[in-house]
Amino acid sequence: MIPDPPGTISAAGAVLWRPGPDGRPLVALIHRPRYDDWSFPKGKVDRDEHVVRAAAREVWEETGVWPVLGRRLSTVRYEARGRPKRVDYWTATGDEGRFVPNDEVDRVDWLPIAEAEDRLSYDHDRGVLGEFATGPLRTTPYIVLRHATAGQKRDWEEDDLLRPLDPEGRAQAQRLDDVLICYGPARLISSATARCVETVLPYAARTAADVRTDWAVTVGTAKAPGDRLAELLADGVPAVICTHGELVPDLITRACDELGAPPPEDPRLPKGGFWVLQVADRALASLERHTC
Repeated sequence: MIPDPPGTISAAGAVLWRPGPDGRPLVALIHRPRYDDWSFPKGKVDRDEHVVRAAAREVWEETGVWPVLGRRLSTVRYEARGRPKRVDYWTATGDEGRFVPNDEVDRVDWLPIAEAEDRLSYDHDRGVLGEFATGPLRTTPYIVLRHATAGQKRDWEEDDLLRPLDPEGRAQAQRLDDVLICYGPARLISSATARCVETVLPYAARTAADVRTDWAVTVGTAKAPGDRLAELLADGVPAVICTHGELVPDLITRACDELGAPPPEDPRLPKGGFWVLQVADRALASLERHTC
């Protein structure tokens, strides 16, 4: 990972697309009257805001479409008004929405890829568009999540299955809800421990999803958790799997092997961290790691 210079402006956005009349994708470009330019919807990451949430929020604010994020695209770096800037991009789809012109964005045009390439004002955006055009359009997210903080095992005198989240863990669970929803609704599979179930409860409540506990991803009973994830990868249905730190490396390594991709050098996660595997046609389209 390239370290950002001090003072770097962090921004996020997406290549928002929808099928055109001929089935080929149309991408949304925004016009900013202040700069008289055409670009993808994007904007600054607010203080204490997760970059994934910022990408979804900026697309919604600038196009009127609440997006579902797809595969991760490249990070773009350039200088803006004398300061270094980085923009993290995803692909995204969404409902029609309702765009209202404003002082920041006065037009949103949906264009075929070739017309969008001609319309874009900046070369770095054309590079992002080219990456979008050469990869799969639709992907399925599989999210492997380590439970939020739950105090120390040594301080808990009852059955460890019942150890709950601590106050910071409950705050993490709320933050995770705001981030996970950006990838759309998904089935929820959790370790049978209280701390794992509680981690996904806010997201379950928002999406009206049932939380299914599974001994295959529960510490102390799991024998081959990677096998369980391999089963899930085969059916093409989005999933969030909440589990334990010691099981995450096996899950991620097995998933990458199943999808014909090299595993990350360090597959571990901190508490409240998660991996997002975007899958298309039984291949890994993108892999990203986040903390929350």
